[in-house]
Amino acid sequence: MDEVQQSRTNPTRRRILGASAAAAAVIGGAGGSVLATGSPALAGGNRRGRLRAEPLIPARNRGIILYSVRDRITAAPDDSGVPYGFERVLARLAELGYKEIEFAGYHQHESILGRQITPQEIRKILDDNGLVANGTHTQINAATFTQQMDIAQTLGMRNIGTGADPTNSSYTKDWDAAADLWNELGRQAARRGLRLYTHNHDSAYGFLLDAGPKDANGNPTRSTGRRKLEYFFEKTDPRHVFFEMDIYWAYVARHKHHTFVDARGTERRSLFDPIITVAERTTRFPLFHAKDGVKDSTRPDGYVMVPLGLGAINFQQFFQTIGEPDFHHANWEDDTAPGGAANPGRSLQYADISYDNMSELTIYKR
Repeated sequence: MDEVQQSRTNPTRRRILGASAAAAAVIGGAGGSVLATGSPALAGGNRRGRLRAEPLIPARNRGIILYSVRDRITAAPDDSGVPYGFERVLARLAELGYKEIEFAGYHQHESILGRQITPQEIRKILDDNGLVANGTHTQINAATFTQQMDIAQTLGMRNIGTGADPTNSSYTKDWDAAADLWNELGRQAARRGLRLYTHNHDSAYGFLLDAGPKDANGNPTRSTGRRKLEYFFEKTDPRHVFFEMDIYWAYVARHKHHTFVDARGTERRSLFDPIITVAERTTRFPLFHAKDGVKDSTRPDGYVMVPLGLGAINFQQFFQTIGEPDFHHANWEDDTAPGGAANPGRSLQYADISYDNMSELTIYKR
């Protein structure tokens, strides 16, 4: 039995430890001994009442970005027995338990309908399966933003966003220009009842070049230690510009972006903490990519993507610490889920595993 198959029948060690740690924190806070037999906190004898377990991510807020199953969304009809196209794939995702969908394009194989599907037809499929669109990765620019908002509202989504960083630059002047644009587009979105968001990769949490000697083009060559996206937090209006943290890429950033050269040429170390980054501004993050990875020191990123619950990222700690569970929406993603022609059902199998592990994240309360 391989690792993926085994996860369907046995709880992962990380999930057990995560749940135990959460329970221990509650019991310890109640004055009970975590290891004592017949602890009053567990027995219900404590005057503050019994512990109760609740989902850490409410069922209505568990989603998936369709990029994870893009191979089956865009597949032509075949005889594999695996769902293909929006109608069949979304029905299957609803069967697995997902309640929310984040889009990564609005196209399927034209042979399914003899033409391209329309946003109105996709909306009907969502409604028929009790699914809600919670966001999208589309192009965000001034020229097409009205059209993209039209599609978003047809699909009934609350958030509209992109899978790209606001700029790929390392200079404050370019992040300033991006902030001006996003503030304006954010205001336009708000007037239509939408929230505009951007999604990070690891480079967004790298360091700005904002100090020291200038290069031949007049650009700074060293850093004050300020991170690009954290600067963008400050330059954008919190009422109109929001964020989707890709948790996997945030931990890759922690692994990769930990030293900078200051204005005097001295190398300095600065630890990036994804949890603190969110917790300090938690209501600016309505969406997350709940993407897991195993550590691999042989790779530049330090991680390899796996289905949620099979990796090293502590989602229990992450979501419990940032709080606001009713506000936050978790979308499972695995860029590498598609199995190709050799295993056309793999992405939906990984979706099944990941939903189960997401649903078992638990918080203990009184």
